[in-house]
Amino acid sequence: MADMVTMGKSALTWVRKTMARAVLKRVGPRALSLLPDNLLVPLRRDDLEPVTELDELADRAPLTLLPAPFGVRLWLVTGYDECKQVLADSTGFSNDFSHLGKILELEQNPGGLGFADPPVHTRLRKVLTPEFTMRRLSRLAPRIDEIIADCLDDMAAADGPVDLVEKFALPIPSLTICELLGVPYADREEFQRLAEARFDLFGGAGAGFGHISESLAYLKRVVRQQREQPGDGLIGMIIREHGDDVDDDELAGLADGVLTGGFETTASMLALGALVLLRDDKTAALLREDDSAINPFVDEMLRYLTVVQVAFLRFARKDMVIGGQTVLEGDVVACSLNAANRDESGLGAGIRQFDPTRAPSAHVAFGFGAHRCIGAELAKMELRAAYPALVRRFPDLRFDPTAGPLAFRETSIVYGVESISVLT
Repeated sequence: MADMVTMGKSALTWVRKTMARAVLKRVGPRALSLLPDNLLVPLRRDDLEPVTELDELADRAPLTLLPAPFGVRLWLVTGYDECKQVLADSTGFSNDFSHLGKILELEQNPGGLGFADPPVHTRLRKVLTPEFTMRRLSRLAPRIDEIIADCLDDMAAADGPVDLVEKFALPIPSLTICELLGVPYADREEFQRLAEARFDLFGGAGAGFGHISESLAYLKRVVRQQREQPGDGLIGMIIREHGDDVDDDELAGLADGVLTGGFETTASMLALGALVLLRDDKTAALLREDDSAINPFVDEMLRYLTVVQVAFLRFARKDMVIGGQTVLEGDVVACSLNAANRDESGLGAGIRQFDPTRAPSAHVAFGFGAHRCIGAELAKMELRAAYPALVRRFPDLRFDPTAGPLAFRETSIVYGVESISVLT
């Protein structure tokens, strides 16, 4: 009888997983609406603010056990100190893709740093780190300014309303990453298409893995070409400095990680930051008139918007106590970066309000620990150049009165807005 019960439970688990995968395959991001509401709270917002339920969860406890399918024990971490504790602990927690792949039965590992553990993560990050020092990134500054100027020229030449997402937020990081990676100029349009196809990568579990395969295949071709004739970008530099110590799959995965991490997040920041400026004439005027205002503004925007709402999932390697809760070996832990960046116990009183003049804070918008975003300084370079350029070039920038309501990306790990129609 016990064996029959066990077989029955196993069959039920198999049916649930099979049905869930079928739903995800058919309806993609919309499948998230079938998950328990509490599981989606960290991904939902009311315009730019998190939904009140997230603040309420955070106010009750720094860790909350959420109802999850497939028998998974899923912890949501909302406390600032607790998030930093989890994110910094690469011994107690694993990021390895195999854990997520096992839950969702996904075979395509996207590679890169986010889904890797030491020693693989340590070795690959050591390869990338020199390419993201300010000394090397500084060579991109003039080109970033040119890209921004070209985008603004394109906006100025438009007859009628302009979509800030299409003309401003998307092309700036896409073309910047082209320069960084050393993508052949003839491939720029194809690269931008692949980048934009990845824009809603995390709209639903597994929904974007087809686009991962496509971009990885493209980047592997670029890597093979540059093996024969290395260019001046990141791919060529890694080939010249490390040779075959980094194989084609690893290098394509690293390049794809740069695309994913540097494009989606920066594009969302540019769009949502522009939205804030459109709604706040006083702050827009401050950026136009005072060069020193841009650094605190960008830092506060990163914290306030926290476009990457939840960090890469962590999988507990052992039992441990965090925030007064016992996390068991095998438990899944999701750190709400959005909630952590609103935790007054960690970042001070009044942190839930937006203050463009706030002194830089130790926020976790770029993550924390060994997996902190390696492209953080590049993102800041783009934002610091783009926001002032926009408000100075178009001092009368305003919403298109004929446009409908803004459509924000729902239940998405990378938060954003679909379009912003404006008049210049």
